[in-house]
Amino acid sequence: MSDFLGIHGTALALREQRLQVLAANIANADTPGFQAQDLDFNAALRMATGPAQPAGSDPVAAAAAAARFDAPSSQPSFDGNTVDPERARAGFAQAALEYRASMSFVESRVRGMLTAITGQ
Repeated sequence: MSDFLGIHGTALALREQRLQVLAANIANADTPGFQAQDLDFNAALRMATGPAQPAGSDPVAAAAAAARFDAPSSQPSFDGNTVDPERARAGFAQAALEYRASMSFVESRVRGMLTAITGQ
């Protein structure tokens, strides 16, 4: 199946990982000391699709973990929290659109395969 979807299956999984990181930022916007994070999607995709991973490892999870970084804060906070709620929501909205675009492509590929199988 991964050959059928090519890079798009991996991209979809990484986009989901990024949405989870950004959702955690939004959920912890008022948590003292919470450090906002993000995921460098392009770097994670290169790592996940790069040379073969060790047997038994999940290349998507490993790439997502390696591509996480502390998001820069534009609003200093007295309690040490680095989440900028407006920036976090905007980043999440953009990531959600990118996820939906990837999902649409995967759905299109699957629909095409079903059409080829059923002949309809």
